[in-house]
Amino acid sequence: MRLKHIVLLLLLVLFGYLLFWPVPIQPVAWTPPPAPAYAGSYAPNDALAKVELLGVGVGEGPETVTPDAQGRMVMGYKDGRIVRYAADGKSYETLGNTGGRPEGHSYDAKGNLILADAVKGLLRLNTDGTIQTLTDSADGVPFGFTDDIAVAQDGAIYFSDASSKFGTAMLGVDDVLEHGGHGRLLKYDPVSGKTTVLLDGLQFANGVTVGPDDAYVLVNETGNYDVLRYWLKGDKAGTSEVFIANLPGLPDGICFNGRDTFWLAIYAPRDKLLDAVAGLPFLRKITMRLPQALMPKPERRGFVLGLDLNGKVIHNLQDPRGDSFAPITAAKEANGMLYFGSVIRSEFARMPVPKAE
Repeated sequence: MRLKHIVLLLLLVLFGYLLFWPVPIQPVAWTPPPAPAYAGSYAPNDALAKVELLGVGVGEGPETVTPDAQGRMVMGYKDGRIVRYAADGKSYETLGNTGGRPEGHSYDAKGNLILADAVKGLLRLNTDGTIQTLTDSADGVPFGFTDDIAVAQDGAIYFSDASSKFGTAMLGVDDVLEHGGHGRLLKYDPVSGKTTVLLDGLQFANGVTVGPDDAYVLVNETGNYDVLRYWLKGDKAGTSEVFIANLPGLPDGICFNGRDTFWLAIYAPRDKLLDAVAGLPFLRKITMRLPQALMPKPERRGFVLGLDLNGKVIHNLQDPRGDSFAPITAAKEANGMLYFGSVIRSEFARMPVPKAE
């Protein structure tokens, strides 16, 4: 009888924990559109099955790869290091350490590396090796998760604060589960030093890139499965619209090749359970209380899309194998190659740029 009482007590404690234990999220009910089928433009294939792996074991989480004109490749690691590899990927040198978590990065016209550091804010790694903080807040709100950047032709820097509420501990899972709209698209003017909020209320603002002639900037909304376009010039300047909606997965990084294609990294396919509980905040709180080992895991699938200037899919690159290079968090084109980063792996990858479908 005592054993039964103990078991019952433990069950009551577990039940109470799952129902009432405080969690940091306050989920907002929403209705996601039905996920598109893996057919047509999203038909399964093995185009990413033979990527070349580089930098194996050098560091953890090279989320973004930034190649230069000489074919050298720069990435930031989870421990704060900024590392540059030779074009063949066999040797490397450490350029600096932010002391935070470097995510997206790109060169400016002077050869400085502009960094979105999730912990430190918007940084600049100068050519002399010094690291300078450009900005770490906007409108009195500190950046919670500085994620990606793009440098325009006129020198303006566009970047995302993925979540002003949640940091990097759960890599955005908390923000996506809450769906509270804590993301922002921002602009930094290196001449005046002014930081401007262009869009707020975004659902985990992720990858950022500038379109042709600096006419607009694109920003990924991971939690909404879409890409937004914010107009910088023309009659629509200062307004935004959906560039591509209802993606089959979680959009992460995005990068313009300077001519005709936006490369969009898909972190993972959409989760049926996550969509099913979108309108049930109470169940999402219970999900947040589960031990890490029991929380739903994203499907492992290498997945990158190429979009034309109108948001139409012209490339569909996948690898659904269990040992695929995934998740892919960034895809950048340079020197006839596509370079891929991953926020949780210990290597990066590349392959020749495929022909448009």
